[in-house]
Amino acid sequence: MLFLFFITSGLFLGWSLGANDAANVFGTAVGSRMVKFRKAAIIASIFVIIGATLQGTGTTKTLSELGSIDALGGAFTVALCSAAVVTWMTYKKLPVSTSQAIVGAIIGWCFYTSNAVDYSVLTVIVTSWITGPILGAIFSALLYLLMRRYIRKSKIHVIKMDGYIKYGLLIVGAFGAYSLGANNIANVMGVFVNSASFTINIGSFTVNSAQALFFLGGIAIAIGILTYSKKVMTTVGEGILEITPETAIVVVLSQALVLFIFSSTALSNFFVSLGLPSIPLVPVSSTQVVVGSVIGIGAVKGVQEIRFKQLGSIMVGWILTPVLAGVATFFSLFFVNNVFKVNITNKALSTGNSAAANHEPTIINLPANTGLIVLLFIVTAILIVAVSIYLQYRKNKQLNIKHTDRWTEQLQYAELQKSLSEIEIKNVRIENSSLTERLDEKRKELVTYALNIAEQRQFLESTLLLLEESLHEPDPQKKNVQLHEVIKNIKQKMSFSDEIEQIYQQAEQVNDEFPNRLTTVSPNLSPQEKKLALLLRVGFSSKEIAPLLNISPKSVEIARYRLRKKLDLKKEENLTQFIKTI
Repeated sequence: MLFLFFITSGLFLGWSLGANDAANVFGTAVGSRMVKFRKAAIIASIFVIIGATLQGTGTTKTLSELGSIDALGGAFTVALCSAAVVTWMTYKKLPVSTSQAIVGAIIGWCFYTSNAVDYSVLTVIVTSWITGPILGAIFSALLYLLMRRYIRKSKIHVIKMDGYIKYGLLIVGAFGAYSLGANNIANVMGVFVNSASFTINIGSFTVNSAQALFFLGGIAIAIGILTYSKKVMTTVGEGILEITPETAIVVVLSQALVLFIFSSTALSNFFVSLGLPSIPLVPVSSTQVVVGSVIGIGAVKGVQEIRFKQLGSIMVGWILTPVLAGVATFFSLFFVNNVFKVNITNKALSTGNSAAANHEPTIINLPANTGLIVLLFIVTAILIVAVSIYLQYRKNKQLNIKHTDRWTEQLQYAELQKSLSEIEIKNVRIENSSLTERLDEKRKELVTYALNIAEQRQFLESTLLLLEESLHEPDPQKKNVQLHEVIKNIKQKMSFSDEIEQIYQQAEQVNDEFPNRLTTVSPNLSPQEKKLALLLRVGFSSKEIAPLLNISPKSVEIARYRLRKKLDLKKEENLTQFIKTI
């Protein structure tokens, strides 16, 4: 029973991993309604357990080399502090990883118990936190280029293409869940492997302690996916870059490949057999790899698509997580070891007493008023929690008052609107008629803007093609340098970001209430879909919309089809006419 109590912290860490990191696998598919949550959760749960059980040994061995935790009390504290830090950072809406938290916590355990930290292993792990996102960016950029090329050249019907993408998301998501379990199970149960040794006999099968722990950890991750990942899945995808179902396949596949590479013992041994350096088997942050993959796609689409402000706050979370986990573990071990008298290591702590020879837990002598100190600590903690709850209550109360005042103002405004005189109503009608004429003029201007952009883009693309062909001619080096500079300038001018932004601003001015009404009709639309609806309301065709969204006309048709599905339109209903009635 004591063993089961100690591993609850690891199970809690596994639950939090499943609740949050599952969004990296199926988040976009569920958020865009391409895949139902129940189906995504079941597939992810099954394959994360399989990956954890079959392929979790390699990364666990690396964590053991960083700091071999040999007592259940120490493993319990390390896992609990890691889970607490991850939960707190998630509450602060900073996407972090259990990999960073568990590494920081293990280092905190090593410092407290005076166990040596293998800095060569730590260097490999930290390096993987850098190379992981870079590899994810490279994979995603290459896969996105191939995906875009295939979609543009294929002649598959829009509905069939949508079906292929749906099944592609399921297959890639299953692979992503398998890789997530294989690589990240070390974060959940790796610290318990050296401190727990047992075997389970089931008929002719024998299960060792590591396999049993990996299986239990996989179940904990699966429970996190099934019970608490729905909210995260339905809101993921708009932090750094707008993600479509097509790019979601690329992001998830890139993440799965990176996690698989850093957890596959067979692949590492294959590299060694070829005379190449072995691949380090280390737990990689799935969140970091996803961010790198999204940035890779953003680099292909255009750096201006990336939201660097969001990226900066994410990196702050990456830096804080291991530091907070290490500090929290260090101080928590003090209380576990001295207040609760729990053994945190089978090696002697550096206090010089005779307990070292018998491998007994070493207890640090505290002052005589230890009980008073502990009582003051508990009272202080209770006061902090009470003050936090009170401040949160006041904040919610003020928000409710503001909402009530706003509602009262709206009611008063409605009463004033009803009390308008006949003359005022006539004046409004006259103004509406003049506004209708101005709307028609604005629509014509917007169409002219769009056509000009399309013509300029076509001209620049043809010019760029000619310049690139001239590079292959046997010209002097200086000419090549000049040609590269011309190509660079032309690429920079092909974005038309200012002109396109001006078109959106004018369209929103003409249809100032339309975005709010559209959100009321369908609150689950993405920003890209809202832009498409606005352009359709203005009167743009698919061919005119394509250069504004920087996609092909065929991709516009796919986007229109998905917009119809989200608006729940029947086959006989016209999408453009419906949008104009909103």
